[in-house]
Amino acid sequence: MSALAPSDLLALFGHFLLLSLLSIGGAMAAAPDMHRLLVRERGWLDDGTFTSSVALAQAAPGPNVLFVAVLGFNVAGVVGALVVLTGILLPSTVLALAVSRRFERARETPAVRAFAAGMGPLVIGLLGATGWILTDPLRGHAGALALTAATVVVMARSRISPMWAIAGGAALGAAGWI
Repeated sequence: MSALAPSDLLALFGHFLLLSLLSIGGAMAAAPDMHRLLVRERGWLDDGTFTSSVALAQAAPGPNVLFVAVLGFNVAGVVGALVVLTGILLPSTVLALAVSRRFERARETPAVRAFAAGMGPLVIGLLGATGWILTDPLRGHAGALALTAATVVVMARSRISPMWAIAGGAALGAAGWI
């Protein structure tokens, strides 16, 4: 982790500001574009650090958006964390507040209902792209891919807590089987 130039911090802020407005379904839906910027274009992080940052933040209790702060911290320390968090939270918070106050009565109109119905497939597609990016370091590791597939099946077909899948994966990894 190295200190970024002020121009790089401003560019980072601007990028996360735009991502805030595009991250329908939460910040995780914008993870593929964060990966593109931080890993592929700028080279500030490698694939493993990006994936580990997301996994660490997802394992911690708290809001889903915590992974953004971890990414920012890994890029530029505390300043990076503050820059990306402000960028990702500011516009969506202001927009949500303004829209919710102004359009409370329009909730049941056909246009709003159609918009909400159309967002479902979009969110699923964005989260699928995120899953694809996050499994990139696992490709070629049959055990890790098998564990990922088994976890998806168990989560889809049962009401077992995801914490059991996380604990099982941690035990298998600690044992050296993955």
